[in-house]
Amino acid sequence: MQQFTADSLAAASAASDGPGRGRVLFAGTPEIAATCLRRLLSHGADIVAVLTRPDAPVGRRRRLTPSPVAQAAEAAGIPVIKAASIDSSVTAELTTAEADLGVVVAYGALLPEAALKVPARGWVNLHYSQLPAYRGAAPVPHALLAGERTTAATVFQLERGMDTGPVHGLCSYEIREATSAGTVLEDLTNLGASLLTVLLPSLLTGTSTPQAQRGTPSFAPKLTREDAFIDPSRPAAELVKRINATIPEPGAWTLNGDQRIKLGVARLHRTPSDPDAAQRLEAALAETATGQVLSLPSTEDSESMSPLAGNHTSASREAGSVIAFRAGDGEAVVLSGVQPAGKTMINAVDWYRGLQSQVRLGGTEQTTSTPTEEHHA
Repeated sequence: MQQFTADSLAAASAASDGPGRGRVLFAGTPEIAATCLRRLLSHGADIVAVLTRPDAPVGRRRRLTPSPVAQAAEAAGIPVIKAASIDSSVTAELTTAEADLGVVVAYGALLPEAALKVPARGWVNLHYSQLPAYRGAAPVPHALLAGERTTAATVFQLERGMDTGPVHGLCSYEIREATSAGTVLEDLTNLGASLLTVLLPSLLTGTSTPQAQRGTPSFAPKLTREDAFIDPSRPAAELVKRINATIPEPGAWTLNGDQRIKLGVARLHRTPSDPDAAQRLEAALAETATGQVLSLPSTEDSESMSPLAGNHTSASREAGSVIAFRAGDGEAVVLSGVQPAGKTMINAVDWYRGLQSQVRLGGTEQTTSTPTEEHHA
């Protein structure tokens, strides 16, 4: 098994002599899989066929649209097999590709044992955790929910069990503060695509030496809309993890009165280093109801958050202020953005400026006062 950091993986990728010789069958469906497919093609991999899920309704008009992987494959002139599940007829179609190796990235269905035997060297899968942690469909959201500080892009050999096969290689990844699951997934996809290109020569020749997974497995089922509900009565640290873990899907949400609103990337409001300012902040929060939205002074002049990605690119404060709400433990959760019902995500400061009354999140009734007076600690 080969282990990399982002830097050592970049060096290995730059030093690579190419993909090696061999026919590759690729299976995947969403954009993250299309990114990996395009990277393998640009690296010179011989992709002889692509397996993806059938066209699906997209957009408000629900127009049937090929998957991102299907579109990438068709643009490259690669034969596409579309199937929601793998039966004997699909397995026979896969067999005609005469592939040496199969590569799976988020295909969306299990490969039965007969299909696993089709490529001469079996199938490898790109997974978004350091196995055996977070086996299943949503490893990144569950890692953020658990407050993990590191994770990995992992390539392992597929076998009958769910994400149980031996590991060929991984690249470690540090999860930054105020980062959404979407950003982590994007970063891991880029690392995973590079990892696949670096491992591909040894995978095709059968000289890779995978290592059995070690440790206690944990599982990561897909999150539901109920999992993404933000209850302000919970502790602030828990709320920050849940908000960021459920962006972009299923989307962190709560209630403003009886209106559902979505929330952008969040972080904890830090206690000011100045004792007097810290005391004023504590007093202000003590006078604030759980779930109430308020403007607070920013404690880091250089800090900013992107409402959607959480990759520190656009400011969420104005004149040194940030928008936050009080959590159940008395701490403040800073919001980068808010998406009112029927509208797009906007900067939290802009949303707060347009409020006509004070807001208390979580489904409680709003008060009649206006949010013109800010709490400055």
